[in-house]
Amino acid sequence: QEQLVESGGGWMQPGGSLRLSCAHSGTIFSISPMGWYRSAPGKERELVATLFNSGKTNYKDFVKGRFTISRDYTKNMVFLQMNSVKPEDTAVYYCNTVPPRQHWGNGTLVTISS
Repeated sequence: QEQLVESGGGWMQPGGSLRLSCAHSGTIFSISPMGWYRSAPGKERELVATLFNSGKTNYKDFVKGRFTISRDYTKNMVFLQMNSVKPEDTAVYYCNTVPPRQHWGNGTLVTISS
């Protein structure tokens, strides 16, 4: 059964750091490129970081240099290290394959404010 469970969100002051985690089950997640997406208030969900099976990464310009995506194949986990966070990073964050599969997890809420 395919399952995605995101965690690690919370409140953080601007300039701080957070590390998001995604636990996945299902073979498809282990063999596919994985990404972190976010859904900000009033905006559509968007892809912010991608990790390809080759190890290559891709980031949207607005997180480049601040966020780092990684994964642990042995633990079926994907991570997003968020540094130098900004109020505009406030969103619900999700992980999924790239391109995304139909099923999404519940996401984890990240709130950046002073």
